[in-house]
Amino acid sequence: MGLREAIDSGQFLITGEVAPPKGCHFEHMVEEAEHYRGRVHGVNVTDIQSAVMRASSLVGCIKLKEAGLPPVLQMVCRDRNRLSLQSELLSAAAMGINEVLCLTGDYTTLGDHPQAKPVFDLDSVQLLKAAKRLMEGRDMAYYPSRKDPTQMVDGEPLEGDPPVFTLGCVVNPGAEPLEPQIMKLRKKIDAGADFCQTQAVYDAGVFERFMEKLGDCPIPILAGVVVLKNPMMGRYMNANVAGVTVPEWMIEALADKETRVEKSIEIHGKLVAELKPLCQGIHMMPLGWDKYVPRILDLAGIGPVA
Repeated sequence: MGLREAIDSGQFLITGEVAPPKGCHFEHMVEEAEHYRGRVHGVNVTDIQSAVMRASSLVGCIKLKEAGLPPVLQMVCRDRNRLSLQSELLSAAAMGINEVLCLTGDYTTLGDHPQAKPVFDLDSVQLLKAAKRLMEGRDMAYYPSRKDPTQMVDGEPLEGDPPVFTLGCVVNPGAEPLEPQIMKLRKKIDAGADFCQTQAVYDAGVFERFMEKLGDCPIPILAGVVVLKNPMMGRYMNANVAGVTVPEWMIEALADKETRVEKSIEIHGKLVAELKPLCQGIHMMPLGWDKYVPRILDLAGIGPVA
């Protein structure tokens, strides 16, 4: 069952994540994604994550679909203008890729090509609106009519049947202040978001506070879990990722190299179990430790998906 069907049927949602290669061979990415088979409703393929150049999310999604896995296309606004974004959405739909996570994107100075010129023609809210307009059978063209320059053309019609998308967005539940995040999430929902995946969460209490402040929400919220591999990773996130706090006890628990993997599986299994009653799904971001995700889900009492 894919993400759209799972949302419609009210299931507890599970999604995972893989990254395309920094090259043109996708075999290893597909091998990593195989660990999700039967355990998730969708597999995100990152889109030049952290502004580090890699192969495209679209091709990664095509490779997953060919392997019989349910892809979720990630699309950031950093690298494309509105022409290219709409073109890629139509191209994805033509390949049967209908689940799309809409993101603004990290700034280019964070990545390995800091000299690259960012685009940001649209932001994530506008990208959601553009995708919804495509679903209505028209693009976001807006220009004076040639017949009557006093009138504006508001959208050119698409040829044939319009695409059908399941649209996702993101939110940071640990941000301070929290209100701007909630306000923007509401705008994303109004723009057409069907689900939301969160930034990394390591404290169920912080996430519970976010959900209480959010209140009634018409779309499912998937709590994001980035799997910690070592103490250095936890300290880096505390120092560099806004709104994410890794508790010191988690960092200390991963100090011993001999027990690190098992401790990490245990910690994240308990974390997912604590988050599960507070949300409608979990988004796993294992950063290469995909093979451990089934064990983490098992520890949290989450079995194979229907």
